[in-house]
Order: sequence, then C-alpha cells, then structure tokens
Amino acid sequence: MPIRKATPADLPAILALYKAARASMAAAGIDQWQDGYPNEASARQDLEASTSYVLEDGGKILATACLAFGHEPTYGHIEHGAWAGTGPYGFLHRIAVLPEAKGKGAAGLFFDELKRQAQEKGIKVLRGDTHRDNKPMQRVMEKNGLTYRGVIHVEDGAERLAYEALLG
Repeated sequence: MPIRKATPADLPAILALYKAARASMAAAGIDQWQDGYPNEASARQDLEASTSYVLEDGGKILATACLAFGHEPTYGHIEHGAWAGTGPYGFLHRIAVLPEAKGKGAAGLFFDELKRQAQEKGIKVLRGDTHRDNKPMQRVMEKNGLTYRGVIHVEDGAERLAYEALLG
C-alpha cells in the first residue's frame, strides 16, 4: 500500500476520511474531533504546506495523515512529564483511516514514512499526541516506538497525551 503526497484532487477523499473517523470516534465514546476539526480548512492548509499524505490500495484512498517537520506550537509546554529529545523534530497529525482498512497497519505505515523522512533529514526526534480516551491511537504510537511523555494542550486548551520517539 503506497503512501504519496496528497493533491487537491484528493480533498474529497480526505474530507470523507475525517468524517468517517469522527463517526468512529463518536461511536467509541471518544470526544476527539467532535467539534468539526479537522475540516476542509485544515486539509487545505496541509495540502498547501505539502504535508498532506494519503495511503492507497488499488487506487482507493484508505487513509490520510499530516507528516511535518519543524515546530508544533502546542508542544512548547508539556506538563506532568518532559520531552526527552531536543532539537528539530518530526510530527504526525490528523491520521484518519477508513473503517474497513483498520487493523491493516495503515497508521504504522505513516509512522514508517515519517521515520524514513526524518532519517533523510537527519532528524532524531518524533512526536505525536492524542486524546486521553483514544486508546487505539495510544496503542499505535506505542507500537511504533513512541513513549508517553506527558500532557500538552492544543489550541482550544483541551489536553492531549504527548508521545515521543528518539531515533538512533
């Protein structure tokens, strides 16, 4: 299942993935993404920044994520713990997988791609975050070598569990 940079033509599929992920989280009792975020504006922002990626199988888009490097403002302050790494880092946001593709390793493939890009750039730190109730994403991060580091707060003040991996 190849991962590629998303194009503007992928926007409807990305928005459908966000909608499906929102419904899946709501059904699981997870309060994450229930306020309409991520939305078309965030998807367009990722496209414009060249950080939007999609995973395809047989021409069908099964998953999407934002893979980025640089500074994530919400990671500037961490509570109940500390970041282990210093310097530049990569991060992954807005992972959404079609319900029928869950359990097939799609999220792990995005982490693999983030690690690959980090190695190309000489970056040794990866970070991510998720809602306290989003146990599936917590397991995905741990399975992909990220360790719980503490609590951060996103733009609206909501808390998120912060994870980090130090690459060799």
